[in-house]
Amino acid sequence: MSGAERRPAAGRVQLDSKPTPTTTADGNQNITEVDAFDKRRTFDPAEQYKMNHQRRGVALIFNHEHFFWHLRLPDRRGTLADRNNLKRSLTDLGFEVRIFDDLKAEDVLKKVFEASRDDYSNADCFVCVFLSHGENDHVYAYDAQIKIETITNMFRGDKCQSLVGKPKIFIIQACRGDKHDDPVLVQDSVDSKDETTVNQTEVDAAGVYTLPAGADFIMCYSVAQGYFSHRETVNGSWYIQDLCEALGKHGSSLEFTELLTVVNRKVSHRKVDICRDINAIGKKQIPCFASMLTKKLYFHPKSK
Repeated sequence: MSGAERRPAAGRVQLDSKPTPTTTADGNQNITEVDAFDKRRTFDPAEQYKMNHQRRGVALIFNHEHFFWHLRLPDRRGTLADRNNLKRSLTDLGFEVRIFDDLKAEDVLKKVFEASRDDYSNADCFVCVFLSHGENDHVYAYDAQIKIETITNMFRGDKCQSLVGKPKIFIIQACRGDKHDDPVLVQDSVDSKDETTVNQTEVDAAGVYTLPAGADFIMCYSVAQGYFSHRETVNGSWYIQDLCEALGKHGSSLEFTELLTVVNRKVSHRKVDICRDINAIGKKQIPCFASMLTKKLYFHPKSK
C-alpha cells in the first residue's frame, strides 16, 4: 500500500480501531460509535451581554407578607424592608420596577403572563423577584403554591422571543429546607441592631429546590438547598440586605455572578443573634445561585 493510500483524507476523523460488534442475548448487535466535529468554534471568554438598549428592562417584585389562614404560614415580618430596598436598588440600576403585594396565585400568574407578553426588543434584560415562603419546587402566593417552573417557562425562547439571548434573572428569597448551618468561626460578628425596636431573626418556612431554567437564565437563591433562610423583623432578610448593599456599591461595575459571590461571602459572615427559637442562636446561612448565563453580565450605567 502506498503512503498516499495509508494517510487519511484531510478533515476526516479516524478511529484507532474499527468498532467490534457485540451480540446481546436477544441477537441484537451492540456497536459503540464516536461522534466527531471537523471544526471547532472559538469563543471569547470575555464576551458580554449587550446592555446598551434603550431600556434596562422590567423588574417584577412579588412581595408576600400575609397568607390565607388555611395555609398555616406565619406572617413574614420585615419583608417590607426587603421590598423597599429592592425597589430602590433596581431603580438605581435603571429598571422599571413593578411591585405586587400579597397577590393570590391566580393574580400572580396573570401578572407574570402579562409580563411575558411584553415587547423587550429595546430592553437589556428581565428581573423577577419572589419574597415569600417556599417548599420543594414551589413558592407561596397569598392563597396557594405556585410552581417556580411554571413562571420561568413563560420566559423561554418559544414563549417570549424578544428576550431570546438576553439575561433573565430570578431572585428567590425563601427558605429551602429544615436545617441550620452550624457556625465554625467564633469570631464572626453580626450587624448592629435597632436601638428602639427589638430586631429578631425569623426563618421563612419550608424549602425550595434548585431548578433548571434554560440558556440565559440565572436563578438566585437566598439559601443553599436544605437550609433555613433568615429574615430580621426590622431590617429584612439577610440575603436581600446584602444583595442590595452590593448592588449599591458594585452594581454598575462588577460582573453580576462575581457580585453574587460577594453577597455569598457577606451573608456567610452573619449569624443569628436574637431569635425566639433558642436552638437557632448562633446559626448561619449561605446563599447560592445557579447560572445558565452564556456571557458576562454587567449593569454599566446608561448614557443620559
